[in-house]
Amino acid sequence: MSARLPLIPETDLPPVLVTGGAGYIGSNAALALIDRGVKTVVLDSLVTGNRGLVPDAAIFVPGRAGDSALVERVIREHGIGAILHFAARISVAESVEQPALYYAENFGETLSLAQTALACGVGAFVLSSTAAVYGNGDGQPLAVTSPVAPINPYGWSKAFAERALMDMVAANRHFSVACPRYFNVAGADPQMRSGQASQHPHHLIELACHVLTGQRDCFTIFGRDYPTPDGTGVRDYVHVTDLAEAHILLLRACLADPGQFHAVNLGYGQGASVIEVLDALEAVSGTAIPRRDGPRRAGDPAVLVAQSQARELLGWQPRFDHLETMVGHALAWERRRLGPATSLQR
Repeated sequence: MSARLPLIPETDLPPVLVTGGAGYIGSNAALALIDRGVKTVVLDSLVTGNRGLVPDAAIFVPGRAGDSALVERVIREHGIGAILHFAARISVAESVEQPALYYAENFGETLSLAQTALACGVGAFVLSSTAAVYGNGDGQPLAVTSPVAPINPYGWSKAFAERALMDMVAANRHFSVACPRYFNVAGADPQMRSGQASQHPHHLIELACHVLTGQRDCFTIFGRDYPTPDGTGVRDYVHVTDLAEAHILLLRACLADPGQFHAVNLGYGQGASVIEVLDALEAVSGTAIPRRDGPRRAGDPAVLVAQSQARELLGWQPRFDHLETMVGHALAWERRRLGPATSLQR
């Protein structure tokens, strides 16, 4: 069993800069900080983010994470002592079509942000990473020691960013970095303060909720010939609120022990197939989801399930690690987002 990482007290958390805090995961992390009374500054270009997701109690600054002059001003003006970096492009399919965009934003802007953080004396940096760095894996639960072998530009852009940050820690011993590698994030804030609100949704659960709320006619299953029990892709779904809590723990770990690099899997260690997710949504909604079959999407592995030591390393205690709870929160958020006037619960 791995040794527990040291953590600073929650009450000692400094002001935190959250890049991409107008996005799904970033806004939930900002809420977790604000709920603890931490001064929180959100930096977001709103290219893919939604201004309405930024918590009212956060200080909002429009702009890009790669804008060094702006980031330096924000750090110095607000006394920022730690950074949660969520700003990124996240679509596997889009990365295959536009690889240069992904390398420029996910790698290039991360490098720029980290350099600015170092120059300003920020001691803790948490990069929103991904299980896509593992590629296809071998169908078994993936450990942080599993080979880094992405199969798409999205995964490579995050792997390159991780490597650069690891080297920066080695060269700057007052700097600590954590790279939580997410599996599939799901659900919404249980208080319905934030959830998915993508301009161009591509997450399975969000798309299925769009069908249940009448925004789409049918759900397309991309590939039924994977080497899995029902032929559809299997993923480890983790609730966004549990994920946000893990980020607070990672910040505390980075601040407690300078000069450390931590790669951590964030998943529950259990997988659900596309069919099982759709069945869970049907169970919580009481409504059938029309389905059709489509071809596999480029860059999609068959199975991605975590072997996660976050519980042991950080004392992470997930509260929402149940599939029907996750999809139930996601559907409740989508219905709330649309408002009562739509009345699209078919």
